[in-house]
Amino acid sequence: MLCNIMDVGGEVVKDNETYTLKDNTSLKNLVLSSTELKSHKSTNGHTHPGQEEVYYFVSGTGIMYLNNVGRKVAPGDVVLIEDGVHHRVVNDTLESLYFVCVFDGKRSH
Repeated sequence: MLCNIMDVGGEVVKDNETYTLKDNTSLKNLVLSSTELKSHKSTNGHTHPGQEEVYYFVSGTGIMYLNNVGRKVAPGDVVLIEDGVHHRVVNDTLESLYFVCVFDGKRSH
């Protein structure tokens, strides 16, 4: 299956004042997910014990927190999230922050 980075396919699973989240669940073991994080909003911080995750930042800028340590992120940045690491993304700008992530399809967000 071919996807475009700006439209990963799948279904919108959350759409609210914080973000629009879309999941492509066409693979057996992995989910390709996209998030448009709105201006001056933050994702909920969380962990996935026993799971790893990869984030790829496509447009906009923000801050990625890993175990409460913030790192600036910008288009082209890739963040590898190790097993059990607490992570959260903050959009501290006036523009949307768009990123995609890949995670184990056996779990939800």
